[in-house]
Amino acid sequence: MIHLILGNTGAGKTTYALSLKEKEQGVLFSIDHWNKILFLDDKTPDDGVDWFLERIERSDTMIQSLVVQLATVGTPAILDLGFAKKDRRARFYAFAKAYNIPFQLHFLDLPLEVRKQRVIKRNQEKGTTFQFEVSETDMEFMETWFEKPTPNELEHALIITT
Repeated sequence: MIHLILGNTGAGKTTYALSLKEKEQGVLFSIDHWNKILFLDDKTPDDGVDWFLERIERSDTMIQSLVVQLATVGTPAILDLGFAKKDRRARFYAFAKAYNIPFQLHFLDLPLEVRKQRVIKRNQEKGTTFQFEVSETDMEFMETWFEKPTPNELEHALIITT
């Protein structure tokens, strides 16, 4: 089983994914953690969105290869990858179908003001889900970058609003 965790910045994806990992006895893949460990030290001030996207695509390839191995032994994969873009979600849906791995979409759909307060708190407290600071500019960018799931995507999704 693949659990695809979807939501905009500050929705609580990682907190939710950690809880789901325990409940499902699965393996968690968190893109923020991968980015922090593998890539952020190499980022320069001139590197933009394309720099991140190329690295995220490479991460997705590695994650998918590991998910196939987990599916072989019956271990759920919890994918806390944000899934901000419809085409990225579509690639993961197609991947799951190609390998005959069932999947469940979990959409964390919280109001912007709640998410902003969560990001401010996370930036200040630097708790267990903190990987890097999210600026107000980053938050504003993600509001325009994020593509909400379509009604078709949400047909069998779990929708979390708290």
